[in-house]
Amino acid sequence: MTIASEPSSASLAPRALYEEVAELLRQRIFKRELEPGSWIDELRLAEEYGISRTPLREALKVLAAEGLVTMKVRRGAYVTEVSEKDLRDVYHLLSLLESDAAGEVAVNGRPADVAELVELHNELEAAQGERDRFFAVNERFHLRVLELADNRWRMQMVSDLRKVMKLNRHNSLFKQGRIEESLAEHRAILSALQAGDAPLTRQRMREHFASGLEAAT
Repeated sequence: MTIASEPSSASLAPRALYEEVAELLRQRIFKRELEPGSWIDELRLAEEYGISRTPLREALKVLAAEGLVTMKVRRGAYVTEVSEKDLRDVYHLLSLLESDAAGEVAVNGRPADVAELVELHNELEAAQGERDRFFAVNERFHLRVLELADNRWRMQMVSDLRKVMKLNRHNSLFKQGRIEESLAEHRAILSALQAGDAPLTRQRMREHFASGLEAAT
């Protein structure tokens, strides 16, 4: 697979190239084409993408900053393996940040905003039998709550944390019965949002993450 040719002064900027490579690798990690704990063969990937190792290494630095790649001295880059402690730490922070955001939406959200979340939830209900679609809609629901709460710093932190959470996603939502539980928890969150009850909305979101952590570990 060859991506964009390497930049000259009159073509693609170096930043755009390594970001493109980072996104390609990010998606391969999420799809398990690059397994947790596996060594990343820089020479092979550079040849596959038709680029030098410089933009590839810059891309790996981006993924390392996100927690998706671990750089080991004199050994190279590896796809990060997420420990149980890592998961607990990530879920703890997500619970705090996303419950806070949901509480703000309960207080300040317009009826149209809540209606949009209900529509996303309906899409989620319809996607139960489609793994990739379910993940995508579920993430859209959570990120939309954050967008409506309108705090870009919180949004940035959650975005990075959710990337790490995706490293373990096949061990969480698809445990037997977890999808049904997750949907019931979403319904409870929406009910609290529709009532404009901020404390209950925060509580329901925290319960949702607690259940997700239990399924993931």
